[in-house]
Amino acid sequence: MQEIAKNVFIEDQFLGVVLGVIVTPRGLIQIDAPPAPEDARSWRASLMSLGGGAEHLLVNLDAHPDRTLGARAMDCPVVAHEKTAFIFRARPNAFKAQGEETGADWESIPGLGSVRWAPPEISFLDQLSIHWGDSPVVLEHRPGPADGAIWAHLPQEKIIFLGDSVLKNQPPFLAGSNLKEWMDNLKELLSPEYKGYVFVSGRGGIVNAAIIKTQYDFLKVAYDKLNKSSAKKTTPAATEKLVASLTAHFKAPAARQKQFAQRLRYGITHYNIRPQYAPSAASED
Repeated sequence: MQEIAKNVFIEDQFLGVVLGVIVTPRGLIQIDAPPAPEDARSWRASLMSLGGGAEHLLVNLDAHPDRTLGARAMDCPVVAHEKTAFIFRARPNAFKAQGEETGADWESIPGLGSVRWAPPEISFLDQLSIHWGDSPVVLEHRPGPADGAIWAHLPQEKIIFLGDSVLKNQPPFLAGSNLKEWMDNLKELLSPEYKGYVFVSGRGGIVNAAIIKTQYDFLKVAYDKLNKSSAKKTTPAATEKLVASLTAHFKAPAARQKQFAQRLRYGITHYNIRPQYAPSAASED
């Protein structure tokens, strides 16, 4: 566990996403949960040594299984965006580890079986401020990676937990994305307003402006290529060509390259069948 500011910690040693925790006089505000049951138990045990008040609250930065499968093991109320809560209302009560591979990390967990979801008990539309201490934690709706994606913003500490808005040396999940809004959010992060901030990626830990710009550049390439492909009849061969082109942007071991290719393959296929997010329907800058 790494302390990135007074009473603000991150943990990047578990499979799935980078976790966060803010220690306040009222209790612990946790950012996401590990998907593997044994990791969730280990994380809960680690949190006991941090002090703070007796209450716990879990923030889910979107509905992705990598950050929500372990929510019930945290044994505390969950807060998320209303669109994330809506997704959970449409899901079965239990998650079963089967179906099409999406290139997510949870898919490599052996013997996962059936896991009961922990739907959000608190939700919001635009912004929610949590006042558990002297400085607030502001949850902001930031769609792009997903309809219900949010940031956890600590304005006094100048820290933002970005979730999947920025990924370090790995491809994004495109299936439920809105690339235009996503790029707009990244351009905002690169503006003078956020000078001096510490940015925490949900998949990579602390990232700087150069990594954010790299993320923006990749999304622009993907946006342009998807825009071109949407003007034609998309074929499996065309999809594979696009997957190979986009996977080449990331350096990783062979096993991860296969995972990354499947992530992009799944994402491109599902992105192209969501007309409300088709690139051709979005306005250019």
